[in-house]
Parts: sequence; C-alpha cells; structure tokens
Amino acid sequence: MGGVISTAKDLRSGGKKVGIGLRDPHYDEVFDQLDRIDFVEVHAENFYVEGGVARTLLHALREQVDISVHATSLGLGGECPPPRTELRRLRKLVDDVQPILVSEHACFTWGELDRGVFHSGDLLPIAYDERTLARFARHVDTVQQYLGRQLLIENISAYLHWPESRMREFEFLQRLCLRTGAGLLVDINNIYVNAVNAGEDTPLPMIRRILAEIDPCWIGELHLAGASQPRAVELMVDDHGDEVSEVVWAAYAHFLPSLGAVPTLIEWDTQLPPLERLLAQVDLARAMTQVAP
Repeated sequence: MGGVISTAKDLRSGGKKVGIGLRDPHYDEVFDQLDRIDFVEVHAENFYVEGGVARTLLHALREQVDISVHATSLGLGGECPPPRTELRRLRKLVDDVQPILVSEHACFTWGELDRGVFHSGDLLPIAYDERTLARFARHVDTVQQYLGRQLLIENISAYLHWPESRMREFEFLQRLCLRTGAGLLVDINNIYVNAVNAGEDTPLPMIRRILAEIDPCWIGELHLAGASQPRAVELMVDDHGDEVSEVVWAAYAHFLPSLGAVPTLIEWDTQLPPLERLLAQVDLARAMTQVAP
C-alpha cells in the first residue's frame, strides 16, 4: 500500500487525546474552551464548500487544535465504487486541513436504481463474507491511494443483518485492516446498541467479549456516545442524543488498559446540550485515561 503518510501507530505517539465532535451550535463557544479539548472531529461533508464560513472556521480552529475528519458518504462496502466527486471533495479538504485522522464507516450508502446512482441517506449494513471483504478492500485501497494516507474504518449500528454473513464483525474488519493497512475506529456505543438490539439484558459482558477480539494494534481512535433508551419492544437507535451511558463508560474503562495512547472522541449529534455539559463528558474521559496505565 504505497503513499500512506500516517498510521494508527504513528498517531499514538502524541499521547492520550480526548476531543469532541464539533456541531454548529457550538461553533462560537468552542474557541473559548480549547484548553479543555485535544482535538475536534468534523463531518467532512459539512466543510466541502471552499471559501465559505464553515471552512474559514475550520482554518481558525486548525491553528489552535488538531482536527479529525470523519466522512459519511463514500459507501466503501457497497457494490458501487466511491464516487469520484466525493473523493475529490474529500481530498481537497484533507489536503487543506491536514487532519490527524481521516475515517469512514463499514457500510454501504450508494446503489443503482433506474440506471442512476443514488445515496441512501443512511449508513447501511454489509454482509461479513469473503465477497464483500474483497470488494471493501478494493475500495479502501482506492481511497487510501487517492488521499495518500490511512483510513480508519468505523463499526456501525446495524438494524438489519445479512444471512450471507460468515464472519463476526470484528473478524471481518481486522481482516480488512490486514489486507489494506487501514486502521479501526472503534465505536463502543455502536457495539452497545447492537448488543441491546440482539436481546442482551446485561450487554456489558457481550461488549467486553467483542472488544477482547480486537487487536489493539489496529485501533486509531475510539468513539463514545449516548443513545436514547428505547421503549418496550422498540429497537435502540444510535441517535447520539444523550450522555454516554454507564454501560459504555464501564466498557471503556475495562478496555483502556490494553490500548495505550488512542484518541477518544465524545459524540453528541442530536438534542445537543450546552457546550459545558459536553465538555464535562470530555473531562470524565480524560480522567479515565489518566488512571489507565
């Protein structure tokens, strides 16, 4: 895999970082709180317009804090290759901002319908089988060569499952990393959501078993988030609309000693709180990283 300029291992050298997902209600306030944040993560698609207010803000932030770019529109696990227009936009943003991390999802988003290619508007699950693995690896190679750097691939919350799957989720994802040199963005809340929706009444042991399957060498970032609690017989939806749950904190604390200096992000996307409440979650994560060996 030629041309990759940073890897998960390289990023560990900067110490234990804790950051937030930056959303527009906090744009103004965040500049007064940067001493409490090690990095901010932005959704790539919100910053594709060159010369606009959002890009100006990102440049101002980049002067004071590290940036992570999190893409949502490449659809790397699908039949369709990543659209060239999306790749060009992402590369322009990455070249301009020089983020510490670039990430995408283990999903598909694009499909053909009536001789046109359309975006699903969601992160749709993929089958964990050899055919999908080969296709996914080709697409990841394409993107990494085009960007000249490593991608981190995030596990998703999935509400449907393919009967064709022949591997466990993180078996599949680690085989992808081995083939491509990509890294993993491990979202512990997504594992929690999937465990709850699988009918686990006490999901923490299952989450710990899944995390234990992952070789820490592949992990370049962790996501922590909250999800609204479902009513009876409803699915838990990964809406990033609440504080990190006690179960996710417990899984995080259990996982930390095996990791070393892996950046941790607090995500909160809906029902956004005041920035101070979000930063309190950052403080808690940082305290936990300082206790861990």
